[in-house]
Amino acid sequence: MSEASRARTRVVVTGLGAATPAGMGVAAYWDNLLAGRSGIDRITYFDTTDFPCKLAGEIPEFDPADFMDRKAARRMGRFSQLMVAAAREALDDAAFDPEKADRDRVGVLIGNGGGGYPGIQEAARTLFERGGMRIDPLFFSKQLGNMAAAQVAMQFGLRGYNGTIVTACAAGTQAIGEAALMIRAGRADAFLSGGCEAGISELGLAGFCVMRAVTSSDGDPVKASRPFDAHRDGFVPCEGAGALLLESEEHARRRGARIHAELAGFGCTADAFHVVAPPEDGEGAARAMREALADAGLPAAAIGYINAHATSTPAGDTAETNAIKAVFGERARDIPISATKSLIGHGLGASGGMETVAAVKTLATGVAHPTINLETPDPTCDLDYVPEGSRAVDARAVMKNSFGFGGQNSCLVLARYEP
Repeated sequence: MSEASRARTRVVVTGLGAATPAGMGVAAYWDNLLAGRSGIDRITYFDTTDFPCKLAGEIPEFDPADFMDRKAARRMGRFSQLMVAAAREALDDAAFDPEKADRDRVGVLIGNGGGGYPGIQEAARTLFERGGMRIDPLFFSKQLGNMAAAQVAMQFGLRGYNGTIVTACAAGTQAIGEAALMIRAGRADAFLSGGCEAGISELGLAGFCVMRAVTSSDGDPVKASRPFDAHRDGFVPCEGAGALLLESEEHARRRGARIHAELAGFGCTADAFHVVAPPEDGEGAARAMREALADAGLPAAAIGYINAHATSTPAGDTAETNAIKAVFGERARDIPISATKSLIGHGLGASGGMETVAAVKTLATGVAHPTINLETPDPTCDLDYVPEGSRAVDARAVMKNSFGFGGQNSCLVLARYEP
């Protein structure tokens, strides 16, 4: 870190939690990522006969009662349930007892793409088939996008700053970055942050199918999500949640917390270009990456690994590759880059949460998970995407990219913690 960066309040990661298609809990999730075991399969939640996309990353084994009171769970949308589960694991991992903390100084900031699509679909069906007065009285309190953050706060009694970031696929990463800014500003001692999504429904799938944003592959589900491959044809949707407990360095050290990493830098920009397509040169993404480096007080040469956004869309993967080249120059070819979405699919607002957990694990363990299904190199995507299995990496700092519809770009720089 630069002297200027050290002079300000430092933000550290002390807890991790994950609910993903590749495993419930961080340990199972990380083991499966390292082994290259995909969590993508055929959709079981509804009949996909009329849809070109028939695949998703579901979490069928998730039981909310394992993480919260059944009555409370019935009052939540699934996206909130997943977020509460991930948040609970993050608190446990950090050995953080909210009852022993100043709850007015513990905030919650969650990224979310669209709220409760399955519940919205069900309410619409009830409205048109049975009448509006038959809609679930808890419809709004379950399905509004801010309810994940609200429920996390209520479940754990966290009374500090509370907010929701809704910037599509950049939301989880942006929420983590903005939570760090709030801690630096002295507005909180700690934050539960991350992202969540549970949009696998006819409504959610239809919206992406008509945009032609998702894969139409009908072969082996495991092969469908193929970031950077020449035959990629769109993303595979998934559900999930990823949570981080962030604390000021002083607060974490005062309570003797184990520190996974330092959240050193955050960048956030807009393409101001197109509703869903990035500029081919990735200019806006590159600016976010440069901002994150500048915020961390680190040169580009310090980054030893990148966890890419890498959706498996033709335009997106090429634009991100070009952005990385613009920021890192010739050294871009020497940086290991992983695409977590190759293994779990695209969690939209949840992606930044789940993928930042993976980035922290890479930093902590010195191992990068593979990008699977990269079988036919695309000439426009010619960097090192770790295609042949997990690999040891020497990274004292790592980068996490997330880019969303609307041209909204967020980037984090995480560094090994050095007192």
